[in-house]
Amino acid sequence: MSPRSTTRLALAAALTAATALLSAPAAQAEEQPARVQAAATVAVYPPIQGPSLWDRFGQTPPSSHHRVFSNWGYLNDWSVDIYQNPGATVVSPFGSKTSAGNAVTVKVVTVTPGCATGNLADGGWRIGLEASDSATGAVVGRADVMHVDQKPDAIAVGATVGPWTRLGQTGRFRYSSCYQVNGDTGAHIHLEVINKTKYSCYVARGAGAALTDETQVGHVGTTNSGPQQSC
Repeated sequence: MSPRSTTRLALAAALTAATALLSAPAAQAEEQPARVQAAATVAVYPPIQGPSLWDRFGQTPPSSHHRVFSNWGYLNDWSVDIYQNPGATVVSPFGSKTSAGNAVTVKVVTVTPGCATGNLADGGWRIGLEASDSATGAVVGRADVMHVDQKPDAIAVGATVGPWTRLGQTGRFRYSSCYQVNGDTGAHIHLEVINKTKYSCYVARGAGAALTDETQVGHVGTTNSGPQQSC
């Protein structure tokens, strides 16, 4: 399995970031004073090892899909459901290199039942991950991976994980307001992503598109002007 990496040049990322900062309206800067500019981007991949499907039934596109979780006091930037039958291995969605070529460190920052009931039978685990630039120490973004089944004990807050570290597996949970699934083909991971700076973005594609380990589905560290925007 080849390591995940980005192909975006660091110079292009820096120029894009500088342009966005110069053109950003003052009102936006005032609205989000804590979200400062990032140095480099990190690719986001499906959090499922092997094949999976993007927005299988066309009901959860990231342009409009509900965002449930927050980080750093902000609602996450975008979300999508990525489908695979129960039993598939769940992994970190972050790439192993930044656009500047630096190694990415990913640590676990949240481990909690995903549904408001607090009952794992209603929707499994929410595992929150934070990606940092190992060379600079800068935090680039976070991802919440929801509906995880069979989480290993080692996946706990503070743990460092690699691109292929097993976080658990896809599962089918009982039908509830938190998990409205009627069959194994509806089993999915609810993925939410957020920048530490400005806004992250998703890669637009049609419902039911096939994904692999190497399919980029978004980026953190980008300078989009608002949530739920495509790259």
